[in-house]
Amino acid sequence: MMAASLVRRDKKATAAQLKADLNRTDDGSGARMLQDLLDCVLNPEMQAGDTEALEWCKCLLAGGDAFDEFCKTVRSYDNATLCGLVWTANFVAYRCRTCGISPCMSLCAECFNNGDHTGHDFNMFRSQAGGACDCGDSNVMRESGFCRRHRSKTGENVPSIPRDLLLMSEMVLPRFIIHIVQHLREGYTEPEAGAERDLQKVLQQLEPHISFLEELTKMGGAMRTVLTKILTNQQTFKDLSMGQEDNVYAKKNYDKYLAALKSSGLVSAEEKAGAGGADALPGAHSLPGAAAEASAGSVKEEDQDGGQNVGQRKRVKLSSSTKDKSIMDALKHKCFLEELLFWTIKYEFPQKMVTFLLNMLPDQDYKIAFTKTFVQHYAFIMETLMRSHESDTMSNRIVHISVQLFSNEELARHMTEECQLLDIMVTVLHYMMESCLIKCELQDEENSRHVVVNCGEPLLKNNTYWPLVSDFINILSHQSVAKRFLEDHSLLILWMSFVSFFQGMNLNKRELNEHVEFESQTYYAAFAAELEACAQPMWGLLTHCKVKETQEYTKTVVRYCLETLQMWFDAIGFVDEPAPNQLTFHLPLHRYYAMFLSKAVKCQGIDLDSLLPDQEMLMKIMVHPLQIQASLSEIHSNMWVRNGLQIKGQAMTYVQSHFCNSMIDPDIFLLQVCASRLDPDYFISCVFERFKVVDLLTMASKHQNAVLEPEQERPMLEGALTFLVLLTSLRIHLGMADDEILRAEMVSQLCMNDRTHSSLLDLIPENPNPKSGIIPGSCSFEAMLSAVADFKAPVFEPGGSMQQGMYTPKAEVWEKEFDPIMVVLRTVYRRDVQSAMDRYAAFLKQTGMHSGNPWPPYKERTPLHPCYRGLVKLLHCKTLHIVIFTLLYKISMDHPNMSEHVLCMVLYLIELGLDNLVQEDREDEEPSIEEHCHDSWFPGTSLLSNLHHVINFVRVRVPENAPEVKKEPPPSTSSDPAAAGQNLREAQVFSLVAERRRKFQEIINRSSREADQAVRPKASSGRWAPTPPLVTEILEVRESMLSLLLKLHRKLSALQDPFSPERLDEPPASATRRTHGDGVTAIERILAKAAAHSRHSRRSILELCARNAPPVPPRKHSPSDKKTMDKEERRQKARERQQKLLAEFASRQKSFMETAMDVESPDGDVAMDLDALEQPESEVLYDCVICGQSGPSTDDRPTGLVVLLQATSVLGHRCRNTEPKKLPTSDEEHIYPADTCGAVHDVRLTLLQRFFKDSSCLQSVSIGWDGGVYVQTCGHTLHIDCHKSYMESLRNDQVLQGSSVEKGEFTCPLCRQFANSVLPCQPGQATERGVWHGHTNKGLTVLVKEVEELQDQLGAFPTESNLTKEMESVIKDIKNTTQKKYMDYGKTPGSPDNDFLFMYSVARTNLELELVHRGGDLCCGGASAAAKRSCLNQLFHVLAVHMRLYSIDSAYNPWTRLTQITCSRHADSTCNGDSPEVPMLFRDVPSLLIIFVLTMPQPLRKEHFTCMVKVLYTLQFTQALTALCVRLGPDERQAWSTSGALKKGLANADRCWEALLSHAINELSRGRNVYEDDGDHMSMLSSSVWSPQSIEYSLQQFCLPFLRLSCLLQHHLYGDNLAGCPKEDEFSVLAGCLGFSPLALLPSGPSYSASFLEWPVCAFDLMSQWCAEVTGLAGMQADDSQTLLVQDPQWAAPHLLQLPENYNTIFQYYHRKACSYCKKVPKDPALCLVCGTFVCLKGMCCKQQSFCECVLHSQACGAATGIFLLINASVIIIIRGHRFCLWGSVYLDAHGEEDRDLRRGKPLFLCEERYRVLGQQWVSHTFDHINKRWGPHYNGL
Repeated sequence: MMAASLVRRDKKATAAQLKADLNRTDDGSGARMLQDLLDCVLNPEMQAGDTEALEWCKCLLAGGDAFDEFCKTVRSYDNATLCGLVWTANFVAYRCRTCGISPCMSLCAECFNNGDHTGHDFNMFRSQAGGACDCGDSNVMRESGFCRRHRSKTGENVPSIPRDLLLMSEMVLPRFIIHIVQHLREGYTEPEAGAERDLQKVLQQLEPHISFLEELTKMGGAMRTVLTKILTNQQTFKDLSMGQEDNVYAKKNYDKYLAALKSSGLVSAEEKAGAGGADALPGAHSLPGAAAEASAGSVKEEDQDGGQNVGQRKRVKLSSSTKDKSIMDALKHKCFLEELLFWTIKYEFPQKMVTFLLNMLPDQDYKIAFTKTFVQHYAFIMETLMRSHESDTMSNRIVHISVQLFSNEELARHMTEECQLLDIMVTVLHYMMESCLIKCELQDEENSRHVVVNCGEPLLKNNTYWPLVSDFINILSHQSVAKRFLEDHSLLILWMSFVSFFQGMNLNKRELNEHVEFESQTYYAAFAAELEACAQPMWGLLTHCKVKETQEYTKTVVRYCLETLQMWFDAIGFVDEPAPNQLTFHLPLHRYYAMFLSKAVKCQGIDLDSLLPDQEMLMKIMVHPLQIQASLSEIHSNMWVRNGLQIKGQAMTYVQSHFCNSMIDPDIFLLQVCASRLDPDYFISCVFERFKVVDLLTMASKHQNAVLEPEQERPMLEGALTFLVLLTSLRIHLGMADDEILRAEMVSQLCMNDRTHSSLLDLIPENPNPKSGIIPGSCSFEAMLSAVADFKAPVFEPGGSMQQGMYTPKAEVWEKEFDPIMVVLRTVYRRDVQSAMDRYAAFLKQTGMHSGNPWPPYKERTPLHPCYRGLVKLLHCKTLHIVIFTLLYKISMDHPNMSEHVLCMVLYLIELGLDNLVQEDREDEEPSIEEHCHDSWFPGTSLLSNLHHVINFVRVRVPENAPEVKKEPPPSTSSDPAAAGQNLREAQVFSLVAERRRKFQEIINRSSREADQAVRPKASSGRWAPTPPLVTEILEVRESMLSLLLKLHRKLSALQDPFSPERLDEPPASATRRTHGDGVTAIERILAKAAAHSRHSRRSILELCARNAPPVPPRKHSPSDKKTMDKEERRQKARERQQKLLAEFASRQKSFMETAMDVESPDGDVAMDLDALEQPESEVLYDCVICGQSGPSTDDRPTGLVVLLQATSVLGHRCRNTEPKKLPTSDEEHIYPADTCGAVHDVRLTLLQRFFKDSSCLQSVSIGWDGGVYVQTCGHTLHIDCHKSYMESLRNDQVLQGSSVEKGEFTCPLCRQFANSVLPCQPGQATERGVWHGHTNKGLTVLVKEVEELQDQLGAFPTESNLTKEMESVIKDIKNTTQKKYMDYGKTPGSPDNDFLFMYSVARTNLELELVHRGGDLCCGGASAAAKRSCLNQLFHVLAVHMRLYSIDSAYNPWTRLTQITCSRHADSTCNGDSPEVPMLFRDVPSLLIIFVLTMPQPLRKEHFTCMVKVLYTLQFTQALTALCVRLGPDERQAWSTSGALKKGLANADRCWEALLSHAINELSRGRNVYEDDGDHMSMLSSSVWSPQSIEYSLQQFCLPFLRLSCLLQHHLYGDNLAGCPKEDEFSVLAGCLGFSPLALLPSGPSYSASFLEWPVCAFDLMSQWCAEVTGLAGMQADDSQTLLVQDPQWAAPHLLQLPENYNTIFQYYHRKACSYCKKVPKDPALCLVCGTFVCLKGMCCKQQSFCECVLHSQACGAATGIFLLINASVIIIIRGHRFCLWGSVYLDAHGEEDRDLRRGKPLFLCEERYRVLGQQWVSHTFDHINKRWGPHYNGL
């Protein structure tokens, strides 16, 4: 009852009272009251979503204080020394390899930035699974890397916590936690019930409660200690877990919980009961390595039934039953922590729960308790994971937890010792894989007893096993744990049996008839599984077997490997031959064996022979790796083509950099070991048999091959020889040091292609276990890289493609270290080998070492480790020598299917043999001679002596129709007994197969009867039609290897130039010349080596050279030799012709590209003579690039220029300041847009519209600063009708990517430049040019009158024609280019005045932009941006035709107000109540000029143009003076007025600025509205002191923009050249160009701007009239009129924002910044580089009418051009209208590389050059031309 009354009272007061009671009383009444209250508040039957309970808890914890205050107080007692900040997926964290002890170490941004990591090897990364900050944890990282906050031992100076502060927490929280637990029990339903969705609902309701717990953990160490006590206290759990006896609800929940617990074991109770009978399963076989095959299985019941059809699976159990039970039994809980984790698992790891459990980790006691709990639940976790539908999310969350626990060596060791962590992991892994085993079909499909994992199962396909394997690798990285593993034999046996599940998985069977229907992609899963589940743990173990002391471990592993391999051979029923047409790439047992052997010899000094099995086992071991090597060759010879592309994918993955050192390297090493210990003849014959080329190795010119198609023979033979070269020359595991290996790997990758630093890191196979200590980016890598390669800085190519920083091999590397064999081993694509050879050839050509087509250079090898000396025997065995002899003979006789590559490999083998000579042991040799069946060929096994051994006759088996059969039997020599003997014994030579079998039988010592059965008859394939029977023929040869080599030398050198013996004695200095070259060089090198090593060989060579008539092949062949010679010559000539043609074509193409494609630089070459000024003909002729005809443009068939119209705001973004604005990177910095050109002009127009008549306002300014239309052309012309049909064809094709034909977009048919309109050319412009171009002597007044008359002429409507139609359509295009808002500035939208303003502003925009492209002034002179590429002339013509339709009312014509003194009309107009006209002094002078030019009849005479410019200059000058008046201070004004008044009487007063200034000052002072307040406002404008020089300078600067524009206009209208000049003379030079005649006062001195004035009427009267217009304005305030008077026409060039040097500055500020519009942190934040606005890319939050924010902003800021930096990707995207493209990045790392998406996370720095190029493309509007990869954005960016 009491509780009920308490509940109704005020929470704070009650809490305070209870706290006081608890502190005061000893009788426990306070505690009782509290418990009663909690019973009531935390009643489990209440809804979980009820917040009342939470409010009560907060108040009770705070004991009456405010909860926030309470939090603060508790935090002040925080004694934690660890950061422990927990983050979830996608959080940005840092990893520093320099500071990390564990490779999983990570830091939050705050700790990273507060620590000192300068010069360290660190990177930023996006967390995939979540993580926690390790700052302060010395188990995981070095203390030097701690941040300032965690470096000091914070805990030491924290006061101890007062007891009463957390008293309430200790009482309330246990009840709060059981409250959560009860809801979790209540809400849980087993998945079968189909109530999956309800789990989410339960979690949603509990969200506030769990968040509250999370909040508590963040209060620091003191609160965490309280929580740890509660969570781990067993008594509390006992007391509360059951709930009160009388509470039915709690009881029901408790029963549910118990039921859930029961099913948590991996073995159900019934299974335990029936365990005894498990042995009696029918047909169960014992899996290899299962020590005790008794009972308690680990396969669930349902799996057992489901799996029956795929072969019975014996249940595997560990030998020690105690271990097993603890892993398999149902769970029992003793504290809240255990139950909370249990529910966390059941609910599939909800993020909030995970974060809460991890937030507690900084508490050490908790960490240990939690790790134990986690290990205890480990098997249960993995079982839940296997059943989960969301296994990806769940995997990430599991690893998020486990990586925090197992990265700590101390903790991992503790768990291994106390909780059998290793046993649990291995058992669970084993158990996991057992759920998806199938029968292995390798070898003996019917009777195989081996089982393998099925790679198609979700478990493997989705990498579900990943968290478990990841944890296993993690704990094996700790030495103490790995040692325990290696010492525990039962574990090793279980592990080997686990590895054997992968041995032979994903078996491929070669399709011989049909193409396979369905290409399975399971091979990805298979390779990933072998790498992650087998190879990575192997590398982890190998790390700990590096020193002599660990020899025993290696021996144990090797022993179990061999045992398991033996079991595997037995299980698959393997005898001696691999099954044909089967291939598996997965032999992890072989690879374990190989890698432990390699480590044993290399690091531990163990004798190799002590680890090797008997010969028979070695023969078996070698079969499957050899099968893979042969199959690789088959795959590349297209023999597996019917298996689809996936088989090629497998072959490529097998050698790919991430897999090669766990796959092909161990395989080749194992074969090298076998080769070094087995009989060489046996090994060699095995190789040729596996490669299926035995039949080809005959001296006969024709043969039959039962297994290969003719076109496959050559690639297979090349494959076999290349493999032998690889086998005998690779030294990766045979004695190379780690540094040498790294160097060789690096050189081979760089030789294939230049590489970026990151791709090189990726391509160099590192020890795949990241904890191995070979850290990519470690100093040895960098040192090695700088030793072998030169860095090529990133360059920007004119085509627009951006290069990254590349590394390219140094010259001496090409010269001495290029190793084609290593390249062959490491190439994933065959074309890379060719690429390496091409680069090598180019290097030789460039350095002048060799000009032809070089052969792969021969490279000396590192000496072999003594253990592997046996490998050399391969090069010194008769079988190989016979093969070499045969092939040399076949090549010299031009037999089919021999290639240069075959010869190259044969020579390589000979040379290897000569470099690796075996000591001749005569006594060994003798006894064995008898059994060698081929001693008839060669006397011994030494290559040196066999080289000069002559072979006379060979007996061959040939088809009847072979040319050899036709010959007469050889003369009497056949009766010579020796020869006959030779011939008889010869028959066995080529039965390599029989030879190999004999060896095998000998070793195995079987009886001959069994042997006969073992040898299966070779399937003579029935594919060939009846084959001609084989006949035995005897071939006369009489050659030795040396004679054949000399013959080939003659043949290759193609000159009948015999090998001169002097070359044998060349000094070794020329050795380098000998290394590089073609076949001739190679043969010379071999002959020289042979001669050097053996006197006998030397003698033979000299004799052979001395014979004048070298032995010729039978005459039958001689014509063919001659033929080949002719053929060669013809080929050579044809090649030369082709080269010549290609070169010519290339140069043509180049010159075309230079003329047509030069879009990058505005002052580039010129494509076409457009204006055709120089042409004397009467009409301009245009070439149509579509129909190719040339002709004038006519009214009926107009020609047009290909143009691109685009809206632009570049001019509007100009500022006064020449320095670009800085991008803000802190809250204090801002960008103010008010000072931009666009903003200033807007303000001005608005101000004018307030006071003056609208139509007059619209003629007094220009618009188009923002959203103006820029017109550019590539300079090509076409007939407009041709263009229409071209567009029609594009519409049907729809080929152009990223452009839209509907919008009129196309590419120029000639140069492929992007365009969207055609600008008609006016007909016949050359005829009148002479008339209206000439100079004139008429006076200014006459001309003024003429101009006025011309203006009064009405614009006649032109007659309707095709030309006018086109002109109208192009005007429509121009209007459609920009948005409506950029055209309507008038008060009445759509009025003609608006249209008029827009039209003349288009002209203004294009002129202004050209000025910007020229650098803002005309000092450079010269033709325009591409004089002949400019379309301004045509554009002016089109605009003029359009604007003539608007006539200017003569009453308001500004011309009269410029040139006449009129009676004041102002008074009248103001009285009428109309707004007045805009005063002349407020008008924009360049706009007036353009209006006059465009509205007067065309063509305009030059004299009239000059007259207008002169008149307008007077106005511009007066404006400059009035602006100056306003800026002068009152005293200065007085002074200048007085001094100027004295000069008024002078003769040329109207050309003297002092007089004019004085007049202006006085005139303006007549009104009250100009300098009314001489207060603060003006003092800001006035500069300190005005000298005559500074006044003159300011007047010139004010007038210069007008002069520049007039000059440019004159240049385009009349083709006048622009003279270049130094900057200081620009004013006078421009004035001269415009025809101003200065007053010759001071001919030598600097020009004065006033001296160029020519007034049409009295200067002072005109000025008074203009000033009166301003002073007469009644309603205008002084500051308004000042704003309008002080217009400064000077603008700096447009710039993009200035970016900080380091990208991290931008990233840290913006990636967490909230969007100003939606107030959320965007998922993809972006920055506009033009104005600095922060926007959400693709964010739905900021979408308006289906437009996303970036697209909207690009329209507002850049008139549909946007340049955005994507913060999270460091790349720039360009939006242009409806398209977008990825531009690249302007931030590069230290190696000159982009880091798109910040995947590598290395520090990035601004690349000034790239940023400059980006700015240049923006200003020059060339994004469309330079960037090629555009796509539509559908307004979704």
